[in-house]
Amino acid sequence: MLSILDITFLPCYTEGIILIRFYMNDTTTQTAMFGAGCFWGVEEIFRQLPGVTATAVGYAGGATDNPTYQEVCTNRTGHAEVVEVQYDPTKIAYEKLLEVFWDNHNPTTLNRQGPDSGTQYRSVIFYYSPEQQAAAEQSKMALEKSGKWKQPVVTQIVPAAPFFRAEEYHQQYLAKRGLSNCHI
Repeated sequence: MLSILDITFLPCYTEGIILIRFYMNDTTTQTAMFGAGCFWGVEEIFRQLPGVTATAVGYAGGATDNPTYQEVCTNRTGHAEVVEVQYDPTKIAYEKLLEVFWDNHNPTTLNRQGPDSGTQYRSVIFYYSPEQQAAAEQSKMALEKSGKWKQPVVTQIVPAAPFFRAEEYHQQYLAKRGLSNCHI
């Protein structure tokens, strides 16, 4: 929603008034953060959703400040590869982001997605508010009850940890190469 802020200026001459309108965006974006395996494909999926205003890939949930990709890959930092999603809640609901998260990875494999293994590939939802926590837990319970997966869902739902942006060559990695996914 846009609102208009009117500011009137009186010039030094007497011939008229200049009216300037500034348009300010009332909508505030919200942040979501998900780990669902290799962040390249996960970012591309979220980046394409209407209502998502920005994405960034990085690392969260570990003990090392500002880790590098090489450090995260050692399994010693405790970080997960994650996608930070900025979204407009008037255009896309957090529940829709959760649906996309669940539909685009296997939440039953511990520290593994496809051929990638290690704690950095774990399935995790980092929540920023009690409302996000409740929605994530409810969606996980609904998925478990649905019978879609024969194995238990092992996705962690934890408070948001500091997000450390990954190296620039990882940002929009697939888009820069004209690819839509990295499935083998």
